[in-house]
Amino acid sequence: MLTLFQHAFCPHSRFVRLVLGEYGLETELVEEKVWERDEAFLAMNPAGTTPVLVTDDGLTIPGAGVIAEYIDETIGPQTGERRLLPAAPEDRIEVRRLMSWFNEKFHEEVSGPLVTERVYKRFMKSEHGGGAPSTDILRAARSNLRYHLAYIGWLARTRNFLAGDRPTYADLAAAAHLSAIDYLGDVPWSEDDAAKAWYVRVKSRPSFRPLLNEWLPGLPAPAHYIDLDF
Repeated sequence: MLTLFQHAFCPHSRFVRLVLGEYGLETELVEEKVWERDEAFLAMNPAGTTPVLVTDDGLTIPGAGVIAEYIDETIGPQTGERRLLPAAPEDRIEVRRLMSWFNEKFHEEVSGPLVTERVYKRFMKSEHGGGAPSTDILRAARSNLRYHLAYIGWLARTRNFLAGDRPTYADLAAAAHLSAIDYLGDVPWSEDDAAKAWYVRVKSRPSFRPLLNEWLPGLPAPAHYIDLDF
């Protein structure tokens, strides 16, 4: 069985969990509180970030992008039309471009700040940076979210899925980051119907159910979070 060191509200962890779920790969989840800087975890990933995947034979694979590439290289060719990274080079480029957009740019500008300020800091000790969220950081992240949502809407209006005709890593990356902040009620879905309709289709997939069923003590999700029809 695979082992995934992750945090339930880490957007990158959510992305990898969706990938594993789409391929039906049985995985043991281990919660990692990265702000505690655990020495054993740092030995696996000196960057100190989640997720980290460990295989049955002890191979350690750190980082969402590296894990996604490893999974595609090892089982992708066997999955036919379910493959999440297409075979054609030009299609792979677009999927990778969008995967990078969400795992790097979106995370830096939106999901990373929102999750850190509203989730992680609730559980961090003051010496680790815990405390009240910064209103300035929240305001900037929510402002950035609006142009990202508009871009998702544009993609959803011009394609069946974000990178083409069928679901790929691009959709799972975008949906993973959005799901983490949707739990917090921060996504202004009313501003883009196309983006909202696309997200409903993705979060209705069976791989999404475990994510939607996880809750934070003292911080309930809005009613629409688990509603597949909003």
